[in-house]
Amino acid sequence: MAKAIMLQGTGSDVGKTVLVAGLCRAAKKRGLKVRPFKPQNMSNNAAVADIPGDNSLGGGEIGRGQWLQALACSVRPTVHMNPVLLKPQSDIGSQVVVQGKVYGEARARDYQAMKAGLMDAVLDSWAKVGEGADLVIVEGAGSPGEINLRSRDIANMGFATRANVPVILVGDIDRGGVIASVAGTHLILPEEDRRMIAGYLINKFRGDVSLFDDGIGVIEKFTGWRCFGVVPWLKAAGRLPSEDSVVLERLASGEKRALKVAVPMLARIANFDDLDPLKAEPQVEVVFVPPGRRLPEDAGLVVIPGSKSTIGDLFKFRENGWDRDLLAHRKRGGHIVGICGGYQMLGRRVTDPDGIEGSVTETEGLGLLDIETVMEPEKTVRNSSAHSVQFGLPLEGYEIHLGRTTGADTGRPSTILNGAEDGAVSADGKVIGTYLHGLFSADAFRAAFLASLGVKDGGIDYRAEVEKALDEVAAELERHLDCDAIFGLAR
Repeated sequence: MAKAIMLQGTGSDVGKTVLVAGLCRAAKKRGLKVRPFKPQNMSNNAAVADIPGDNSLGGGEIGRGQWLQALACSVRPTVHMNPVLLKPQSDIGSQVVVQGKVYGEARARDYQAMKAGLMDAVLDSWAKVGEGADLVIVEGAGSPGEINLRSRDIANMGFATRANVPVILVGDIDRGGVIASVAGTHLILPEEDRRMIAGYLINKFRGDVSLFDDGIGVIEKFTGWRCFGVVPWLKAAGRLPSEDSVVLERLASGEKRALKVAVPMLARIANFDDLDPLKAEPQVEVVFVPPGRRLPEDAGLVVIPGSKSTIGDLFKFRENGWDRDLLAHRKRGGHIVGICGGYQMLGRRVTDPDGIEGSVTETEGLGLLDIETVMEPEKTVRNSSAHSVQFGLPLEGYEIHLGRTTGADTGRPSTILNGAEDGAVSADGKVIGTYLHGLFSADAFRAAFLASLGVKDGGIDYRAEVEKALDEVAAELERHLDCDAIFGLAR
């Protein structure tokens, strides 16, 4: 079994995903065969990964963060890198994906009872990820400080103690109270868990990191733990795909550019990293519009992203008045792209006869495409080979969706997906729908599409930009952390 270390946070959104990705890239640059692992994840930003031993064209779902971390390791992602994935469908319930496949649905209380039975799958995947590797870097979820959930934990100390993996605690100084959060974690953990923690690091420091020297002394006084370093605010992290939708709440529009793209922040928004290649374009401003705000009238393009709950998000779409804003945008000659759930919303009707998404089984769509969607139990999950019908250019991406879409406008497909027609286009070509996630990732297509909207000099090498950002994050971690000591902890 490969040696391993684990990063756990004093809370959610402390930056563990980026830190693990950066450490993976740093270890790779040292010549190590390194792999990522996250026992349990909660995210609707999923990726398609390989299922080892399955020779079919399909794949399985993992969190987008583990896909990024696999990229940092320069290896293909597998479902074993994130064996348990929770995809929230409502405020109280989630779809449960185990080793890439849908396992069932559970309310939060029911899932706590289910978790104990999932540890076997976690440990099975853990063994498989370590095969042939020198080092596995593990990411926790939430915080080990949630001791009320400890008895059934599979994501933090429950896993670390079973797998005997040493832990480094991550504190986020940007949100304030970092001394209390680190010292408080030490205080409330049972001795068995406290022994697993070899030390801590501080993340997201703005300014001169030496100003926290006294803080390190105070934390040592309360905990006895060593500090592995203070990481500054990583600017390059903003160029990496994000997994947690909490980041959308902090996005602000920048200076005026050639094209403004408006993206309504759906309640169950999924795979919003589809917009990352557009955000990276120097002449494009992507504005995520929160609930209660109008879609901007000066947007040239509105993108309706994926959704884990198409019918539920359609109701919220109307509650926010975005249906009226979208119709006005359409009348002004604006362009619209719907991806996956967003594509389904653009049609005349969405029906869910089996109640897959909930108790509401039918709703009227936005009516901007002459299509209808019927939800069906079998989920399509696969990486896809595709090309654009409009531009005749290759596309890259993946499919994760429920539902079958038919109607007159599908006679004008937007893409050819794995040899079959996909999507729909309005008669004037200004409303486009597709099931292909990653639509904007293909550089040549993105350049041609942006040119059709009046944007010159589009089409940066997006994947190269992500690779460069990973290198920059790794270099910053090498500069500010004692990486020799961190990697030396692995056992």
